[in-house]
Amino acid sequence: MEIIKIHNLTKRYPGKSRPALNDISLEIQSGLFGLLGKNGAGKSTLLKILTTLDQATSGSIEMCGIPIKSKAAIRNQIGYLPQNFGFYPNMTVVDAMTYLAILANVPSHQRVERINQLLDAVNLSRQSKSKIKSLSGGMLQRLGIAQALVNNPKVLIIDEPTAGLDPEERIRLRNLLTDFARDRIIILSTHIVSDIEATTNTIGVLDGGRLIFHGSTIQLIREATNHFFEAKIPSADLTDFKSNYRLSEQISEGSMIKVRFLSNNPLSNATPVSPTLEEAYLYLQTQHEEGLQ
Repeated sequence: MEIIKIHNLTKRYPGKSRPALNDISLEIQSGLFGLLGKNGAGKSTLLKILTTLDQATSGSIEMCGIPIKSKAAIRNQIGYLPQNFGFYPNMTVVDAMTYLAILANVPSHQRVERINQLLDAVNLSRQSKSKIKSLSGGMLQRLGIAQALVNNPKVLIIDEPTAGLDPEERIRLRNLLTDFARDRIIILSTHIVSDIEATTNTIGVLDGGRLIFHGSTIQLIREATNHFFEAKIPSADLTDFKSNYRLSEQISEGSMIKVRFLSNNPLSNATPVSPTLEEAYLYLQTQHEEGLQ
């Protein structure tokens, strides 16, 4: 089993009073690991350090038995799909993959077979002769996955892969990642809770540079149990209601509004409901914010 060990990791940038990462410690094992957090939580900073594109201020990382300071060896172990990536628009799909395979030092006698296998796996075989500029957003993301796997890495790191995709392509991409996670570590960084819910049971949540949760989605939902409720209120009372409770959902029903909300002191006519993962994430962040006050 492959494993990434992160110990007391801290990253400070010059001129910033708050560290981008603050004493992070966790272990990530084979399978799909979800890294969740709102924008600015520290996710991208952690990914840059894991991919050796940046260095930590203090702490240590060991990836598949290799210390993070051994950059060349680490880069041979990882595939990376950043949030914003690009190919030469006038290159064909197969030419781009061949070029990237050469950069990744894939032996010449293995390149054609490896590229064909990957394009087939991401359902792009029919587009192999198409130019990059003709691909849809979903196709580009699938091509991004293929190029990140061209060196057959033990660790695949992906930053916000479903941003801007339509629902069908998001589902296709999530299923693809689940398939590839069977024999490697995949770290999926996102702020979209549904991506985590549909692909992985093990997550880490960052907020303000701190790791505020590490465990299973079931554990996170359990922590939020008994803290979410449902009620119907008059539409005219919605503004006042929002000032007292954090809403996770509101549905208009004529002159009434059905609301789901977070509260430790619910209304007498509210009904307890089982929290969704998204609501559990809201509860976790609320508790963390209140702890900082």
